[in-house]
Amino acid sequence: MGNNKSHWENVFATKNPSEVSWTQKYPKTSIDYLENLNLSIDANIIDVGGGDSNLVDALLENGYKNIWVLDISEFALERAKKRLGEKANKVHWIVSDITQFSTDIKFDFWHDRAVFHFLTEQENIDKYVTLVNNSITENGNFLLGTFSEKGPLKCSGLEIKQYSENTMKHTFSENFEAVKCFTENHTTPFDTIQNFQFCGFKKI
Repeated sequence: MGNNKSHWENVFATKNPSEVSWTQKYPKTSIDYLENLNLSIDANIIDVGGGDSNLVDALLENGYKNIWVLDISEFALERAKKRLGEKANKVHWIVSDITQFSTDIKFDFWHDRAVFHFLTEQENIDKYVTLVNNSITENGNFLLGTFSEKGPLKCSGLEIKQYSENTMKHTFSENFEAVKCFTENHTTPFDTIQNFQFCGFKKI
């Protein structure tokens, strides 16, 4: 995915949130899932591929104090910082390709809506699985959303890998137990429907 950095910088530099399919005014699914976990406000939370998503705003509003937002696009993160103003200083911002990211931090909640499905080569999928295994605390939580088998085959001009509930569970089965899996229709800003597969996992 390294050669995709320029692709994503261009996407975020040339398109407003209303012009990209993944935009949500409010990330209800993710916040509802997180609230059901009853995590401490001191929990370490990372939004992988957070870009200029509104999830970080909702996390701050809910009082969470240790938030990381990672994205391959520096432009996307700068846009989020600008939107948040002074509140952006409360967030840890990371510009990185997820397949090249390494950290000593252990996260209590790892959130990924629509990054993992861009990893189409087995080598990169394996890197991601290893990273998640190593970066989540014992009994920590992981919410993953990808295009389902009824979803699109491409996004932003790039090929993606679709997942079913079974293939998603199998991919992470070595260290994670699926707590809740469901599909959801996401309505894009231009009124098309994308079907997502979500699974919430707990580290075992």
